[in-house]
Amino acid sequence: MSSSRPALLHADIDRLLASSVPASSAASATESIMAIDAVSPLKTIEDEEAEQQTGLLDQESGVVDYRSIASSRDPRRKRNVLATRAKYYIPSLAWIPQYSWSLLGGDILAGLTVACILIPQSISYASSLAKLSPVTGLISAAIPGIVYAFLGTSRQLNVAPEAALSLLLGQAVQQIRHDVGQEIPEGFDALGLAVSSVITLQAGLFSFMLGFFRLGFIDVVLSRALLRGFITAVAVVILIEQLAPVFGLTKLMRAADPEGTLQKLHFIVTHAWEHANTLTTTISLVSLSTLVCLRWFKGQFQKTWWIYRLPEVLIVVGLSTFLSGEFRWDKGGVDILGAVSVTTGERFIENPLGNNRWKFLHPTTSTAILIAVAGFLDSIVAAKQNGARYGHPISPNRELVALGAANLVGSFFPGTLPAYGSITRSRINGDVGARTQMASIICSVVVLIATFFLLPWLYFLPRCVLATVILLVVYSLIAETPHDVLYYWRMSAWVDLGVMTLTFVLSIVWNLEAGIVISMVLSLLLVVHRSSKTRMTILGRIPGTDRWKPLKENPEAEEAVSGVLIVRIRENLDFANTAQLKERLRRIELYGIHKLHPSEEPTRQQASVLVFHLADVDSVDASAAQIFHELLEEYRNRGVDLYLTHVHHRAYKTFAKAGIVELIGADAFRETVADAIAIIESNPRHVD
Repeated sequence: MSSSRPALLHADIDRLLASSVPASSAASATESIMAIDAVSPLKTIEDEEAEQQTGLLDQESGVVDYRSIASSRDPRRKRNVLATRAKYYIPSLAWIPQYSWSLLGGDILAGLTVACILIPQSISYASSLAKLSPVTGLISAAIPGIVYAFLGTSRQLNVAPEAALSLLLGQAVQQIRHDVGQEIPEGFDALGLAVSSVITLQAGLFSFMLGFFRLGFIDVVLSRALLRGFITAVAVVILIEQLAPVFGLTKLMRAADPEGTLQKLHFIVTHAWEHANTLTTTISLVSLSTLVCLRWFKGQFQKTWWIYRLPEVLIVVGLSTFLSGEFRWDKGGVDILGAVSVTTGERFIENPLGNNRWKFLHPTTSTAILIAVAGFLDSIVAAKQNGARYGHPISPNRELVALGAANLVGSFFPGTLPAYGSITRSRINGDVGARTQMASIICSVVVLIATFFLLPWLYFLPRCVLATVILLVVYSLIAETPHDVLYYWRMSAWVDLGVMTLTFVLSIVWNLEAGIVISMVLSLLLVVHRSSKTRMTILGRIPGTDRWKPLKENPEAEEAVSGVLIVRIRENLDFANTAQLKERLRRIELYGIHKLHPSEEPTRQQASVLVFHLADVDSVDASAAQIFHELLEEYRNRGVDLYLTHVHHRAYKTFAKAGIVELIGADAFRETVADAIAIIESNPRHVD
C-alpha cells in the first residue's frame, strides 16, 4: 500500500499546527482557566458547548461573523439573555409568572398532607435525635423549604430535617457537651442551639460551594452500596437510641452516660426488664402497633384517596396527647413534652457565628461536611426520581446551590437543624398532587402556623410516642437492605458487598462519622484504581481478510506476523490511566490476553514491532502525552519499531506538541492497521 497519502495528510495537519493562535483566543482561554466556574455564571452548559463548537469552526475556517459581534452589542439582546439566564438559575422566576390556578388544588392538598406528616416528625427529630427544643425541628421544616422553593429545580422535593442528619447533629452536640462537662439542661439550651446553628451554617456553605464549583457529580462517585451500608447503620443506631424513651429509661441512661452504640445496647438489655416504666412501655407498644395497623389499613384502600391519605402519625400523636392529658399519664412517670417556648434564642433571628460561636467551627466541620454530602445524596436521588416521573430536568449543581442557600438562611434562626430532601415525603408530595414548588411553600406556611399556635396543645404529648414515630421511620430506612444484600450476592458483586459491610460495621462499632468517612475514602480509591487501568486489547487478523479483531473476543483471529504486537487502546488517555500504561503493556507483551501471576514464566517473546490502534482515543491530556512520549522513547531505545494508526486529528495535534511526531517520525502514523502491517511485511527483517 502506498504511503504518500498519510504523508500528505499529516503535512496538512502540520501546517495547521504551525498557524498561530489569535491573542484574543489566548486571553479567553486564560480567563476560562482562572475563572471559578468552568463556564460563565450566566451560561448554560449547552450554550457553552455550542460556543466552543462555533469557535473551533471559525478558527479552522478563518471566517469571522461580524453580524454576531454586532448583535452581541445590542442592549435589548443583552437584556433578553440576562432574563433567560436569571430564569435558569432562579427557577421561580419562570414558574411563578406562568403559574396556572388549575394546579393550586393539587398543590394545596399536597402541602397539607406533607405538613401533617412533617409536624410530628420534625418534633420527634429535634427532641429525640438532636436533643434540642422541638421548635428547632419545626423552624427547620419551614424556613429552608421556602428558600428551596425559589431556587430548586425539583418541583416535588420536600426539604426538611432528616432522621440520619438529625442524629449526626445530636451526636456532635453531645460530644461537645461531654468535652465541656455540661449536661442537657431542662430549660434554655444555649450550647446546643449554638452548635446546631454553626453546623447548619457550615453544611449550607459546603453544599453551596460544591454547587458553585460544579461538583454535583459526587452523586455518581460514591457507590449505592456505601450509601446503603451507611443508611442501615444509621437505622440501627437510631433504633438503639430510641429504645431508652420507649422503655422509660431516658433519665437512667443520661446518668449512666454510655458512649458508643454497643455500650448503649448493652445498657438497654441490662436495665430494660428491671427498671423499665410499665406505663411508658405499654403506651409505646400500643402506639407503635396502632401506627403499623393504620399503615396496613391504608394500604388496603389505595384507590380510596381519602383513606389512603390519612395522616396516621398525626392521628396517633393527637390521640395520645388527648389521653395523656385526660388521664394525667405524667403522674405515672411518663415523660411528656411539656411547655415549649416558641423562641429559641434571645432574638428570633441571630448571627450564627455571633456571641463567640467561632470556637465551635473547628470541632464541628467534619460533621457538617458529612451532613452536606449525605444530605445531598438523598436529595438528588429523590429529585431525579420525581424528575423522571413527571418529566422535568434536574441539575445536580443547581440543587446543591439551592440546598446550600436554604441551610445558610436557616442557620440565622437559632438552633435550626440541617434540612435536605426526603425520598419518602417527596414521593408522597407528588402522589397527592404537587406539580410545582407552591406545594412546599404551602407546607412550610402550615408548619409555621403550627409552630406558633399548635405547640401549647401538645403539652401532654408523651415523648415515648415521639420515639415510636421515629421507629416507624427506622423501618422505612432499613426495609430495602435485605433486597440490596441479595442483589449484590446474586450478582457476585463482592466489592460492593464488602464496602456496604465495612461501612455498616465501622459505623456501629466505632461511630457514624468514622464509618462513612473511611468508606468514602475507600470508595474513591476504588474509583481511582479502576480508572487508572487503561482498557486495551491485543488485535489479530481474521484469516483471509484485512480486518483486525480482539483475540479475546474472536478465537478465529490470529497474529499474522511473528514479533508484531498490535494493541488497541479503548479509551481517551489522561494522567490517571496512562500512569500504569507501561506496566500494562509489559504484561500484555509477555503474557498476552491470559491473566497469569507475574512470577510465572512469560508465554510470549518480546515484541520487535509495536502497532497502536488509536481509533477510540479522541483526546490526550498533557500529562498523558508526556508519559506516552517516555514510553515510546523507551521502546525505541530497545530497538522496537513503532506505528500509530487510526489517529484522530485532535490527538495528532497533541502528539505533535509533545514531540512524539518528531520522536518516531511522521511516517510512523498510518491510516489503518493494514497499512502498517503492509509496511512491516515488506521489511525483510520482520519476515520469518
